[in-house]
Amino acid sequence: MVMAVPARQARGIPWLLVICGCIIAGLTFGPRSAMGFFQLPMLAERGWDRTTFGLAMALQNLFWGIGQPFFGAIADKFGTWRVLVVSAILYSSGLILMAHAESTTMLHISGGILVGLGVAAGSFSIVLSAFARNVSAENRSLVFGLGTAAGSAGMFLFAPISQGLIDAYGWSDTLVYLGIAMLVIPLLAIPLAGNSKTGRIAQTDIEQSASAALREALGHRSYVLLTSGFFVCGFQVAFITAHFPAYIRDLGIDARYAVIALALIGFFNIIGSLAAGFIGQRYSKPAFLAWIYIGRSIVVTVFLLIPQTPTTVIIFAVAMGLLWLSTVPPTNGLVAIMFGTRHLGMLAGVVFFSHQIGSFLGVWLGGYLYDQFGSYDPVWWLGVALGLFAAAVHMPIKERPIDRSALVPAE
Repeated sequence: MVMAVPARQARGIPWLLVICGCIIAGLTFGPRSAMGFFQLPMLAERGWDRTTFGLAMALQNLFWGIGQPFFGAIADKFGTWRVLVVSAILYSSGLILMAHAESTTMLHISGGILVGLGVAAGSFSIVLSAFARNVSAENRSLVFGLGTAAGSAGMFLFAPISQGLIDAYGWSDTLVYLGIAMLVIPLLAIPLAGNSKTGRIAQTDIEQSASAALREALGHRSYVLLTSGFFVCGFQVAFITAHFPAYIRDLGIDARYAVIALALIGFFNIIGSLAAGFIGQRYSKPAFLAWIYIGRSIVVTVFLLIPQTPTTVIIFAVAMGLLWLSTVPPTNGLVAIMFGTRHLGMLAGVVFFSHQIGSFLGVWLGGYLYDQFGSYDPVWWLGVALGLFAAAVHMPIKERPIDRSALVPAE
């Protein structure tokens, strides 16, 4: 059933909602972005190989992606607060159980499946969809940039915090402390309560069932291209997040530079995400996304071809940080432009599922190919090639609402 729905408009930005959503984004993105610091101490104590840890992180990314459309649809219908409560429970349980995992199966269930589902229920798409339902279209890209930057701030803060706690208390106790910290999310989520029908900004044209909205989106060429390209983003960033600390040590560079590098990626991603929100509000989002992917390929290529020293690691981190999650605001913005906000949580979640399939492959291939060839280079170069592919598929995307004129009942 499709019917016209009147628009509701609201002026200004609801800052309490935005601030709480930004803190949640930082909390949910922080611990999972620091997983690479747990790899070597955990493997040394448990006697596992990098493929084992890589598979756990790959499962985490995969279930993050699998859960995203479902949690997005639930948030659209039943409200964001309920979904964020589920996020806190799953995330906390996964981290605490991971701390006590004695078998690879438990590692994969806890650090992989449970943490992945916990992140899915509290990730960018859930928070940004709540923003979209309560912020006018002219301010939407800006607040998307703020939310993404907050996730980046979580990466910036949790990199040194996690390494410091590991040094002081060990990797197991650190996971427990991080798990306890996730339990503050339900309190922060109170201002985000509400669903797609109770937001300050309602859908402006039609109301559809979730299945009808999904069929419409999957039949829309620009949406399919956007979904395909976002796969590459997941492959690139997840590989670096999970394997860069080990890669730095393999180069013979002091481990503290891995902490510095990931912290710098997080810090400069704040700048990149804010800039992306600003640029995406004023210029072509598809063209901007294409240039981001080209930029990533150039940065990685230069990093691999020049001598790798502490200085070049820092330069790489700064450059990659500017491009890290700058894809998120324009990508979510395009979904909102194409289809409105009624099913934004679900439809953005489907795009993000593609991202997480890429994440699964990036993390798993990183560990598997390293164990096979003793080097991360094949995965680095595959990421370069995929970046050029992503740039090519974003160019034809049309930045405009889908034509629904035939679906609206005649007056």
